[in-house]
Amino acid sequence: MEKKLKTVITYGTFDMFHIGHLRMLQRLAEMGNKLIVAVSSDEFNALKGKKCLISYEQRAEIIGNLKMVDLVIPETHWEQKVEDVQKYDVDIFAIGDDWEGKFDFLKEFCEVKYMERTKDISTTQLKKSLSKFLTIPKEDIIRALEVLEILKKDLE
Repeated sequence: MEKKLKTVITYGTFDMFHIGHLRMLQRLAEMGNKLIVAVSSDEFNALKGKKCLISYEQRAEIIGNLKMVDLVIPETHWEQKVEDVQKYDVDIFAIGDDWEGKFDFLKEFCEVKYMERTKDISTTQLKKSLSKFLTIPKEDIIRALEVLEILKKDLE
């Protein structure tokens, strides 16, 4: 008996690509033989009240160059998920467990999986850290670099 090939789809912004993104995509790729990733467009993110640091084109290019990803498509509106599941004959819709229950309506079209997120890493957390870093006065950063240079010379 021939084994049915499985298509997996996921959605995300993928701003500030990090190890959590990579690990999730690796796990999703193991669930099937084709992985489709819908990357949220800049316009759709604006509708959601999100501001990206990296443009859609660059985020899509990063995702598209991962060996486990077979196809990258733009995510442009909320209703698109049903359309994509049908259009691409998707077997598994998977997304982070922070969305638990929000996409159960897709169960009539495919299997829905909410994936555990990588602990201690998130784009939101990275953006907060970067924001805090950017509030440090430039003079303090320069002074810290000068102190490090002096310590380096003392160690030589």
